[in-house]
Amino acid sequence: MVARMTIAQYQALIGRRGGAQAVQPAAAEVPREKPARKKAPVHPGPPSFPEPPAVGPLLAGLSGVGYVETLLMPYSEDLLTSNQRLHHMAYHRLRRQLRTDAARLAMAKRLPRLQRAAIFYVLHARPITRKRDPGNWAPTAKAYVDGLVSDGGLLPDDNHEHLLGPNPVMGSPVTTGFARLSLVIVELTEPVNSQSAESVAT
Repeated sequence: MVARMTIAQYQALIGRRGGAQAVQPAAAEVPREKPARKKAPVHPGPPSFPEPPAVGPLLAGLSGVGYVETLLMPYSEDLLTSNQRLHHMAYHRLRRQLRTDAARLAMAKRLPRLQRAAIFYVLHARPITRKRDPGNWAPTAKAYVDGLVSDGGLLPDDNHEHLLGPNPVMGSPVTTGFARLSLVIVELTEPVNSQSAESVAT
């Protein structure tokens, strides 16, 4: 028959032998503190209507200017930027929605069909302290232009023979809501060439 001993008896036996340290009872596990919950981001409020961009400085570097139109694009809480990490399905779904928004606006405004145009996209960002780079919104601008050209019929094509841009410009900030974009469409009555591109770049 096997003799059984308690933990206390075993510890006393080891202590009397002196050849090893007495087995210490396991320390009680200290409960871990729960990590603090992150605060939910504050919604910036309803959409606002920023001041229209100043068109004069944009036209100063162009020659052969005809029809000019400024469009405040439909409000969307989600816009495409070059800094985003979106699943490809979410990216294409949002891009398709932006194209559709632009095409519907073109038809509602009854934009004329042009042969050549320069397009500027104007960023109306939220008023925060850090600097903004309007070039980061190029994917949104490209989706809008695709909607205007392919679905809205603004230009025969968006290649270099018909389109100059879209070029980024910083505009007035929004007071509430998320960032918005305006498009300034400028008809060019003269062929698009490298000289025109240099004028816009400067």
